[in-house]
Amino acid sequence: MTSTVTSSAVFDRPDAIPGLPHEQVIFCEDQETGLQAIIGIHSTAHGPALGGTRFYPYANHTEALTDVLRLSRGMTYKAAIAAVPLGGGKAVIVGDPERAKTPALLRAYGRYIDTLGGRYITAGDIGVSADDLDVIGETTRHVVGRTSESGGSGNSGPTTALGVYQAMRAAATIVWGEPALTGRRVGVEGVGKVGSELIALLLAEGAHVTAADVNPAALADVAARLPGVTVTDHILGEQIDVYAPCALGGTLSTDSVSHLSAAIVCGGANNQLQTPDVDQQLHDRGVVWVPDYVANSGGLIQVAGELASADSGWVRDKVEGIYGTVLAILDRSRSESLGPGTIADRIAEGRLSDARAGQFD
Repeated sequence: MTSTVTSSAVFDRPDAIPGLPHEQVIFCEDQETGLQAIIGIHSTAHGPALGGTRFYPYANHTEALTDVLRLSRGMTYKAAIAAVPLGGGKAVIVGDPERAKTPALLRAYGRYIDTLGGRYITAGDIGVSADDLDVIGETTRHVVGRTSESGGSGNSGPTTALGVYQAMRAAATIVWGEPALTGRRVGVEGVGKVGSELIALLLAEGAHVTAADVNPAALADVAARLPGVTVTDHILGEQIDVYAPCALGGTLSTDSVSHLSAAIVCGGANNQLQTPDVDQQLHDRGVVWVPDYVANSGGLIQVAGELASADSGWVRDKVEGIYGTVLAILDRSRSESLGPGTIADRIAEGRLSDARAGQFD
């Protein structure tokens, strides 16, 4: 069953974020494989909607819908800021990937993607690996980030981490007058494919890294592979210079911001703010926050390069260019006394407006 959602559950949600509405939301259910998925297409103004698929054991379908709506909107803004010819989309598969994920389910999901005729292109996210994308790719060609053996660009974790690292360097330039992170205390929350790669980059520069993760085995593995990492249960309780959220979103709230010791917040997680007003709260406290969809756009740039058949040099140059993008946003944030999230949104919305008017190049 495939249907475009037309209920008040989407149009009049109390947790809706103001701004551009979604173009299309699709519920996909396959009884034979147990697939329950939601695909959110936020905007195709710049091009086909691209965004990863998240396989996660949501408590209920409302929680899953909230996640896909927020994530797909973020992808629209991420593509606009990154200046790549793509729109914003995202998908979630409801279930525990350790138990529910099967090749048959992934193939069924690929068939649903294929019915959209390229309006949505998927990549990986939490619970969906490059190997899984190979299986999804058996039933649709609208998939990126597959393994190199299957012609894809592979794991986007290192590229995303490089972008976060460059964004962090830009924030350091604003706060401390130079991009160096040597000797700085950085707390990394989440040691998955992005967080672990970020830790490696920080340690190589000489930063003091403290890490936390809800998965003790993953944390122990990173500590064993990357000597020098300090392990903790709760990053926000540590005395740190930089807070790098790299797990699930929503960790920055009015309450958590009031207890934050860091001068910089910059990480790979999506939707880091529990509510949009936290952006200004951080700014008013003198904390420099790098908008998540700017900092973590390296993965999107990688798959955009894959779609355009660009070489690795093009991808790396564009990812390293995140440094300049962040510097410009933070400079404008200070000069206009507005949160950097507001500034980034205005830049992205200007580009989206141009795209709708046919002016995007």
